[in-house]
Amino acid sequence: MLLRPALTLSALSALTFGASAHAEIELIAIGKISGTYTDMATETSTALESGALGNRLGGLGSGFAYAGGNTFLSLPDRGPNADEYNAAVDHTTSFIPRFHTLSMVLADSEIGAELPFVLTPMLQDTTLFSSYTPLYYGSGTAYGLKSGEPALNAVDRTYYFASRSDNFDSGKNSLNADNARLDPEGIRVSNDGELVYITDEYGPYVYQFERSSGRRTRVYKLPGMFAVANVAATGDAEISGNIAGRVANKGMEGLAITPDGRYLIGAMQSPLLQDGGTGSPYARLVRIDTHSGAVQQFAYELTNIGTAAKPKYGTISEILAINSTDLLIDERDGKGLGDASTAVHKKLYRTSLSGAAEVSSLVGRDNLAGHAVSKTLFMDLVSMLAGYGIDARDIPAKIEGMAFGQDVEVGGSTRHTLYIANDNDFLSSLTDANHPDGVDNPNQFYVFAFDDNELPGLVSQRIRPQPRRDDDRKQRREDSNWLRSWLSGK
Repeated sequence: MLLRPALTLSALSALTFGASAHAEIELIAIGKISGTYTDMATETSTALESGALGNRLGGLGSGFAYAGGNTFLSLPDRGPNADEYNAAVDHTTSFIPRFHTLSMVLADSEIGAELPFVLTPMLQDTTLFSSYTPLYYGSGTAYGLKSGEPALNAVDRTYYFASRSDNFDSGKNSLNADNARLDPEGIRVSNDGELVYITDEYGPYVYQFERSSGRRTRVYKLPGMFAVANVAATGDAEISGNIAGRVANKGMEGLAITPDGRYLIGAMQSPLLQDGGTGSPYARLVRIDTHSGAVQQFAYELTNIGTAAKPKYGTISEILAINSTDLLIDERDGKGLGDASTAVHKKLYRTSLSGAAEVSSLVGRDNLAGHAVSKTLFMDLVSMLAGYGIDARDIPAKIEGMAFGQDVEVGGSTRHTLYIANDNDFLSSLTDANHPDGVDNPNQFYVFAFDDNELPGLVSQRIRPQPRRDDDRKQRREDSNWLRSWLSGK
């Protein structure tokens, strides 16, 4: 339970329902999925190189998308790599990237409950990412490992993406779409409900996949300025070996889709190397026309969470479209649960691309200065959760997923919802200085209610519901077995 014992039930109820009466942003529910569970891709349950299970259910808030009704899609990143086993590949494994389909049901709480709703998250399906065309897998020889190609490739007769950092072609730059390595961070759903869009940190990449099968169907080409020329298996080597392109492990972290489904907006977690890297405040937003593939760029100024004498900048973890031009951006520090520290800076800002300067031709911190989009604070998440008795030491360090959800009735009024989720790094529990006796580290989902007053101009994305289907992976395997049998009998 996240609530401090010092805050009584009656006091919390007054805070909660008082907020509703004044039509302010309020926390209405918290849901959790234990980090000890496994997902539904049981065919990937074999232990990875690190010894971790290949289908551990973790990192659910790395990316989070609404899919209509009570359905959401959850995106883990490159899998369990918090357990050290081989520094030469940054402890990454041949984990197959995937997304999960979740049912997120909100039900009225009992009278006198701490929050007005109970959120019950339930896993419905797990879908693995694959390619129609061959991918490049590392041999592993230079790192004392076996090939980075998943064994499931031979079983399913397909080409699965795999997160191990050496799964790249060293003769090409990091935008090479034939690389098998994938570190997915952002996910959104097309309006017809049939496609998912993914952003990644390794490339950075922006890919389109079939939602039903997980097969890649389109690559959106990003400008060459985002690529690093010298690709390596460790982030440190990529940073020291390049002067331009994305900073290692700080690629395209967030993704938004406009309500009409026409544009994707990707957000770089930190500035490009040539723009000053992590020592600069100017990160890039990339707007992509899903019809033509045309790209536009905008500058976003990160908040200085250090001092004037020693600046330090937060990072972007997610981006969400309010309407065709306005966006919510999740800026955060790395402090909180999972970092053995106290959360300080986790804020949602509203910004707009309307009338903003296009900066594709501008390079460098000095040239981007004065061209950033404006921003205003929408919510200070740390202060908000503290108001409900949640200790800042227990606020997850990695608040990374964000999606608008279904409208709900609160106190007789219809209100909008905003879901915020964490990336628990596939660690089911933690023991640190703040929690010497250990503490659970679940996948968490915070649900906030708000009105049009708090976020004017909100336009909801309308997504066509998808019928329940049989397990596509199982069907694909049966088809492959039938084809093999048929061919052998000819």
